[in-house]
Amino acid sequence: MSAYPVNMSVKPEVTAFFDEDTNTISYVVKDPESNACAVVDSVMDIDYAAGRITFDHADNIIAFIKDKGLKLEWIIETHVHADHLSAAPYIQQELGGKLGIGSKITVVQDTFGKVFNEGTEFQRDGSQFDRLFEDGDTYQVGNMTCFAIYTPGHTPACMVHVMGDAAFVGDTLFMPDGGSARADFPGGDAGTLYDSIQKLLALPDDMRLFMCHDYGPNGRDIKWETTVGEEKKHNIHVGEGKTREDFIKFRTERDAELDMPRLIIPSLQVNMRAGQVPTDSSGKKMLKVPVNGL
Repeated sequence: MSAYPVNMSVKPEVTAFFDEDTNTISYVVKDPESNACAVVDSVMDIDYAAGRITFDHADNIIAFIKDKGLKLEWIIETHVHADHLSAAPYIQQELGGKLGIGSKITVVQDTFGKVFNEGTEFQRDGSQFDRLFEDGDTYQVGNMTCFAIYTPGHTPACMVHVMGDAAFVGDTLFMPDGGSARADFPGGDAGTLYDSIQKLLALPDDMRLFMCHDYGPNGRDIKWETTVGEEKKHNIHVGEGKTREDFIKFRTERDAELDMPRLIIPSLQVNMRAGQVPTDSSGKKMLKVPVNGL
């Protein structure tokens, strides 16, 4: 029996929103028994070269929620993303709802507060968020009891969020032919990631899994939904027969070849602040670029 309050009889309605620029998938998750919903891993648009932020992706989500007459109760971040900027505060301002992330956000804030030479005005206690989740914590979306699973390895603050028969895995796992995410960011660890994936794969085989990213390996169409059973059988990094030692060796060697994500500099500064863009001493929105600092 699972240590978590799994309820496969609850089948939320899941609507995906794909952001082509960052290969990110955001979700609106509706309680099947009410008009309550949650948003998972939203995206704020940025033209980094021009220093211009817009909200087309978030506006599509907001319009969908309004058109369907839904009530937004939670805005969930599966982790501090390094490849896209969160639109959480923009969506919250428009629709309300509580903003939640894993409690280890404080570790990320402490680490990157130093990297970006943030002053004492940058709070490193997670207070920018409304709720800091611990492993196994539950919360309600309408009548639907949801829970969080602590899944570090990609970052120290990663969590999988389970809503009925749907689990939103962040970067803990990719589609079966995509394998797994990197584990070489500060606080990441390949062995820890393997252990976290095993926690995820211990959920029921027919649990629906929703990815945060997909890159269309080998030219296939973009996909974002699979199941625990499919991952156990076919995932190219952790499927049947793949040992922890095999995974650590592969993941470590592979990560050494990867470039840093294109938007890592702005993403970390914004996302560790719950989607708020930092400001300089005059109050002007401003991003830093630490030279040789990442």
